[in-house]
Amino acid sequence: MLQGGITHQDFAGHKGTIHTGDVQWMTAGRGIIHSEMPAGEGVHKGLQLWINLSSQDKMIEPRYQELLSKDIPSAEEEGVEVRVIAGESMGVQSPVYTRTPAMYLDFSLRPSTQVHQHIPESWNAFAYVIEGEGVFGYQNNSPIPPNHMAVLGPGNGLSVWNRSSKPLRFVLIAGQPLNEPVVQYGPFVMNTQAEIDQTIEDYHYSKNGFEMAKHWRSH
Repeated sequence: MLQGGITHQDFAGHKGTIHTGDVQWMTAGRGIIHSEMPAGEGVHKGLQLWINLSSQDKMIEPRYQELLSKDIPSAEEEGVEVRVIAGESMGVQSPVYTRTPAMYLDFSLRPSTQVHQHIPESWNAFAYVIEGEGVFGYQNNSPIPPNHMAVLGPGNGLSVWNRSSKPLRFVLIAGQPLNEPVVQYGPFVMNTQAEIDQTIEDYHYSKNGFEMAKHWRSH
């Protein structure tokens, strides 16, 4: 959550509210039905990332990992701060377990600072600017403004420069490619159309993981 809060609940009885700076990491696995609603009046902003599971993990039991803002590991060096939501940076490791190997780093750079972050060479990666503007990749590149994304090419790391007079905040997200077929329908992501058809049937008839969905309603 970047601002405000979100209240969530699901058909298994889990519920709660996350506020500014908090993180909820949900692994849907074989299936979970849930609701998300703004927590109270005012402005509510957040980032939501969907990460595919490998074929061998798609039918695992759902699980949650929640971190309050104060419990997210962080580090700071020479005007650069990083909050390690998943993965590792500046020698700090996140406690979040990601079944698909992934990195989720929240960087804040003061004016006239720079940072270099290692990324495994085989991973896909992108950066999304939340606040300020930054130069990504090469020093002669044009600055990227807020609410824009930079999709990274091949390499084993990313360099970023904040040459402006204002703070820069961005998230760096990367993950190991699964190299498996992707078939998607609505919120369902499987490997074949037959698996999608089976999942829709399971959802419709409340079976194979959706048993509790038949009588559940969010409040």
